[in-house]
Amino acid sequence: MSAGDYIQFVLAPQVFTGLMFGIAVILVALGLTIIFGLLDVINMAHGEFYALGAFIALVLASIGFPFWLLLAVVPLLMMPVGYAVERLLIQRVFHSKDRHITTLLLTLGLSIVMEDSLRLVFGANPYRPDMPIHGAIQFLGIYLPTYRLFLIVFGAVAIGFVAFVVYRTRLGAMVRAAAFDRHMAASLGIPVERIFGGAFAFGVALAGLAGVLLAPIYSVFPTMGHDFLLLAFTVVIVGGMGSIAGVVVAGLFLTQVQAIASLYISPVWTDPIVFGIMVIMLMVRPQGLFGRLGHA
Repeated sequence: MSAGDYIQFVLAPQVFTGLMFGIAVILVALGLTIIFGLLDVINMAHGEFYALGAFIALVLASIGFPFWLLLAVVPLLMMPVGYAVERLLIQRVFHSKDRHITTLLLTLGLSIVMEDSLRLVFGANPYRPDMPIHGAIQFLGIYLPTYRLFLIVFGAVAIGFVAFVVYRTRLGAMVRAAAFDRHMAASLGIPVERIFGGAFAFGVALAGLAGVLLAPIYSVFPTMGHDFLLLAFTVVIVGGMGSIAGVVVAGLFLTQVQAIASLYISPVWTDPIVFGIMVIMLMVRPQGLFGRLGHA
């Protein structure tokens, strides 16, 4: 095989797969970094919200909802769930002395309850939704699965929309003000408590959207959020806690590292390499590549 053929038929498809996976991971990690950047809460149940979004899409699809409608309906249904969790659970322990440990344990307990509830309702066996878009598109001599190409484009638009809302709108300015100094923001008349609940709900909705997008590719099962959560946390740590730009850069970089390492070394070594990068980042630059949400 010539070098050109190798790049075209082996390397390029692997890079494309890494890009697709990277976009999905960024959607999940964006929710994590928004929640941490504003609430200073490490949400250990975020992977289960991702799984819940996939299961809601599965149920709605079974009663006739088209996939295109699910992309809007599922995030909208996830938002009140996230808002209720923040109002009824997070806020009850938010002002405790050991807030970080308490909220971490609280969300960890919530993740266990959610996972077991999904297992009781749906069972442990995976479900494979129908692929919403079939076929492939030829690009530069490479056949790219149409649905994965759609996922990349749609995910990129969603990421751009989140960045626009946070950095270019009045609502985003209030969010960043509350993240930077909640007491100052409250004194200026910003409804900080509602901003907190809304930010948590928005982060949960992004996780649910990722669940809808990835369900046709990776199947739906109660523990589907575990591996995704670990990678999303790694992306947030490497990119910088609370930084949207950091999540995008780290998400694309780490998933490409996984794709290339899987091709040239072994799939077994992809996770150790990625987590090793995270450890090195914590040793060399603990704040990550970029700053917090309120300082970005």
